[in-house]
Amino acid sequence: MNFYKTDTRTALEAKGLAQYIAFGPVIFQVARVMRDSGILSAVETAGGEGLTIEEIIDKTGVSRYGVRILLESSLGIGLVTLNEGRYAITKTGYFILHDPLTKVNMNFVQDVCYKGLFWLEESIKEGKPEGLKELGDWNTVYEGLSQLPSHIQKSWFDFDHFFSDIAFPAVLEHVYTGDVKNLLEIGGNTGKWAIASASYASDIHITIMDLPGQLNVAEKKIEKAGISDRVSFIPVNILDESQPFPTGFDAVWMSQFLDCFSEEEIVSIMKRCGGAIHEDGTILILEAFWDRQRFETAAFCLQQTSVYFTAIANGNSQMYDSKVFIKCIEDAGFEVLEQVDGIGLSHTLLKCKKKK
Repeated sequence: MNFYKTDTRTALEAKGLAQYIAFGPVIFQVARVMRDSGILSAVETAGGEGLTIEEIIDKTGVSRYGVRILLESSLGIGLVTLNEGRYAITKTGYFILHDPLTKVNMNFVQDVCYKGLFWLEESIKEGKPEGLKELGDWNTVYEGLSQLPSHIQKSWFDFDHFFSDIAFPAVLEHVYTGDVKNLLEIGGNTGKWAIASASYASDIHITIMDLPGQLNVAEKKIEKAGISDRVSFIPVNILDESQPFPTGFDAVWMSQFLDCFSEEEIVSIMKRCGGAIHEDGTILILEAFWDRQRFETAAFCLQQTSVYFTAIANGNSQMYDSKVFIKCIEDAGFEVLEQVDGIGLSHTLLKCKKKK
């Protein structure tokens, strides 16, 4: 990947981008309101002919002042065009309305991140998620997920699941290669991996370890799926090193989990995982690394997601550069035997075994 080796912008382009950054919060909110108010949708339905301000007012019920302010800002953002008094949607406007990735990202930033990001500087100084106070009184966001207002909870889970839902079908065959029957899943979330595993093969048993609040959600999903006899649950705070891991597993599975921890915490968790598997057991890690992406936009999204971890989630983790992450694995006494990139939209599977 060589997205960042040179600065290819002219001085004029660079200054233009700097202004875009300076007005970034304004741009975000205008685009969101254009989407949620129905203005962008109304303009789209008119096709290339477009709509006048009066026609937009009639279709949306938004005040003349509001419509004018939003449309004029949207011209500069690139959401609409203006010809002879008529506004038409652009390609970017279309993606704001219809692209699933854009919808998920925008809702996540609005509902989960926006207010909390005000506290980014303090979070970096203190090493704690100072912006989390905008959502609730917890040490990490994971402790409060089950208590978040329903619309915020939905945006969080939609964001979290969007990427794993695409990756899971593609990665199952890499995980269950014949020698993995008894699997420990750490950070089971809502039970989606357990359900996918049980559907993939009838002789697989999954044990999910997670926070009690998360397990309550997973247990209900597992019961509804009719696979309660093939899934076990162990409530645990992974950061509490005094809590032992169960033993005797063929493999440990962690999907989009270790990015929720600092480098030191990753090493600690990996060491304890080593005690959960038999001597020839495997640690299977599914993560999205920004340096392993085919497209620059994918790398960009992951790099910006890291800031959410800093200000809101826990104050000390990120979407990692794979080199940093793999060093943690090696420091814990493991080696990466296989690395499979390009799973789903953005994921890499790491198959790890204890160093001999």
